[in-house]
Order: sequence, then structure tokens, then C-alpha cells
Amino acid sequence: MENPAKEVTIEDFKRLEMRAGTIVEVSRVPRTEKLFKVVVSLGEHGRKQTITGLVGFYAAEELMNKRIVFLCNLKEAKFAGQLSQGMLLAASEGEKLSLLTLDRDVPDGSRVS
Repeated sequence: MENPAKEVTIEDFKRLEMRAGTIVEVSRVPRTEKLFKVVVSLGEHGRKQTITGLVGFYAAEELMNKRIVFLCNLKEAKFAGQLSQGMLLAASEGEKLSLLTLDRDVPDGSRVS
């Protein structure tokens, strides 16, 4: 069992900008074994690209058009020379992984709270 995380305040939580999005592009990152480049539509907030280690958990076709939760204000980083502008949220335990998806239709860009 993992150690409990440090408690955060509601103000800390509000600093996270999580939004509903739709995956509109998926491609493998060249010269890597586990990375996809994923582009997410966030409605009026535009599109953001992220680099994910989902190869082996999902096929590219499975990810296309999936409605997901996206962390928008994560500091940009580069992985394998590719820009990552946020993060897809997922639950994992050992070798199991599941993306957080939306169960109802809300517009891309809707704030997650």
C-alpha cells in the first residue's frame, strides 16, 4: 500500500486546470518503444499535444475520438524531442491502466471540478 499523499487545500486543487477533451490525433513517437504523440481538442481552448506512455495499453485506433480528462496547465516538457503540453489522466495498479473518460456528453473544454 502506498503512503498517503499530503493533504491539499481547495485552493491547491483549483490551481489544476482539468478540462474535457477529445483525442483527435494519435501517432507513434519515432525511435521509442512505448510513446504516442496525442493531440487533444479542448474546444474554444484550442488543441494541445501530449506525449504518453500508452503503447502496450491501448492501440492508436482505440484512442481516437476517446472523450478524456486532460490536465492543461502542467508545465511543458520534452520527451524524445517532442513537446508535451499537458497530461491525459489515468488510473493504474500494477500492469493495469485505464484512462479517465467522460460518461456524458459535455462540450470539449468544459472545466472538470
